[in-house]
Order: sequence, then structure tokens, then C-alpha cells
Amino acid sequence: MIRDLVIIKDGVPLLAKNLSNSQKGLFSKENDLIMLSGFFSALNSFSDQFEDLGSIKELKLSKNNLKLSFLNDRSVQNLVYLATFDKDSNSVDVRSFLKSVSKSFINRYGINEIKKWAGRREMFETFEEVVDTFLEEEDYEGNGTSTYNEPEQLLKSHDILSENVPKYYHYIPRFKVSTKINPEHYLTGESSYKVFNKIDGIKSISQIANELQMKEERVYAISKNLIKFGFISFS
Repeated sequence: MIRDLVIIKDGVPLLAKNLSNSQKGLFSKENDLIMLSGFFSALNSFSDQFEDLGSIKELKLSKNNLKLSFLNDRSVQNLVYLATFDKDSNSVDVRSFLKSVSKSFINRYGINEIKKWAGRREMFETFEEVVDTFLEEEDYEGNGTSTYNEPEQLLKSHDILSENVPKYYHYIPRFKVSTKINPEHYLTGESSYKVFNKIDGIKSISQIANELQMKEERVYAISKNLIKFGFISFS
């Protein structure tokens, strides 16, 4: 799993978030966070000075068996995204996670605001909810729960209206904003885009799930993410 996420600019952490259940993340101590942020930023800057070497994308820590994945954001000078992860995570998936974080971070705060950042990390605290969204999306996409795999699960019937199903099966997601939204700026995964495009203020969670052959729990999770962004509400 991905353990930590740190966004660094000019050697200083903009945001640091422990993504595991452990209380002792690699960057849990403030002094360690600042020191390591400066070190990793300098390491990336050093590699950029030598075009023949290429940029650093990944490092392995021998003492705790963690790996570190780097992503340089070329739209803002000296902006680096760093994730630590264990052996259960695929490097390609972690890289994809960092790219999603990078894209959403730039879209949310804007290049000019990030460039003018004056050292107040609290301005980026709300982005932690977005990171949680990406992790939830990645978990669904990676663990095989996003679509039905069993034949009998594809057979839908009127029993979804019974009293035994959760109430949210009948919730109807409705858009609260009138402007056109590009879901790729906020969501990850094809299933998320499909759910987004099915929301019309008429179909319920169970109806959308039925049309997309997805689990109601999955459609509900994506809808909750959209509520966090303030895009939709339930009726």
C-alpha cells in the first residue's frame, strides 16, 4: 500500500499526509519532514543537472523495505510529488496515483498561486480530502470490486426494492452546479467517469448500477466523492 504522500516545493513541504493506519509514518515528525523534504528535493535537482543520467523516479530504503516514488511537475519549477509504498504496491500504480494527485493539485490551486506560495501549509489542508478520494478510487479499481464477476450477479430483479437493501440504493444523485465539469480533473478510473456521465437527477443509485453492471456500493462511493467536491447532492 501507499504509506505517505508529500508535496514539496523548493525543498519545503506544502503538504504531508500519512495514508496508512500506522501512527509512525516516515514523515510523522516535523523536523524529519523538513529535513527529508529538503534532501529529496535537492536529490531531484541534482539529477536534473545531468541530462545523460535522467531524473530519479524511484528509490528503495533498505532498513524498512519501503520504496519512494518521485514525480517532478514541470508546470511549476522545483515542485515534487513523493510517495512511499511497500512491496504490496505496484510501482506503475503508485506512479499513476502521483500523476492523478499532480493533475488535481494544479487544477485546484492554480499554477500562479502555487508559485506565489509564502510558506503557509494550511492553505493546502483541504486537498487531503482529494487524496482520500484518489485512494478510494484506486482501491476499487485495483481489487476487482468495481464490476460484477459472478454470472448470477448480472441478473437484476425487483428484489432491489425490498426492505433488505440499504436505503442508499434508492438515493438519486443530482447535480448542484450548472457549469460543465470535466470528471478527469477530479476522479480516477473509467468506472468513475461512467457513473458521472449517468447522473441525470432521475436515476437512482441502484438504477445507475444496473445500467453499468456495477455494484451499488461502488456507485454510492463515487457519488459520495462528488458530494465532497460540492458537485452533487442526494434526493
